[in-house]
Amino acid sequence: MQITVTFRHVEPTPALRQHAEEKLARIAKYLRRPGDAHVILSVAKDRHTAEIEWQADHMTLFAKEVTQDLYSAIDLAVEKLEHQASKLKTKRAEHKGGSSPRAPEENDGDRAPRRPRVSPGREVPRKPMSVADAVAMLQRSPDDVFVAFTNEADEQLAVVYRRHDGTFGLITR
Repeated sequence: MQITVTFRHVEPTPALRQHAEEKLARIAKYLRRPGDAHVILSVAKDRHTAEIEWQADHMTLFAKEVTQDLYSAIDLAVEKLEHQASKLKTKRAEHKGGSSPRAPEENDGDRAPRRPRVSPGREVPRKPMSVADAVAMLQRSPDDVFVAFTNEADEQLAVVYRRHDGTFGLITR
């Protein structure tokens, strides 16, 4: 991780540089491969500005803060970046599934268990048809399950599904 600090209209001091580097080190824990950070510190009248751009994990994180004090501007900009990085880490963990089914996630006493995401489905009218007709409809469909049919033979709700080996299964009541 490389941190570059640029000073505009400010006397470059080692204390400011060190403060920025120490604060940015907190963000590295959220990123798999922390890249390069560029910090721009500038002053114009009463406006002390801290701009931070961080290139990491094929993403660019950016934060800008304007305050009356350069140290507080750095702190606030780093807080924004930390929020962005933690959000990115959470999003990636949820996208990749978090934990595998073989290694269940340990629940802390504070955290509530996560609810599974359920995508909204579509309504399909339930009509009587034969199992062969239901299999034919499932073959034409990109879906893996076809539920919406009543078996003509026994007037019961039935489910036809596509198995991983390419065959079809039937579930009846």
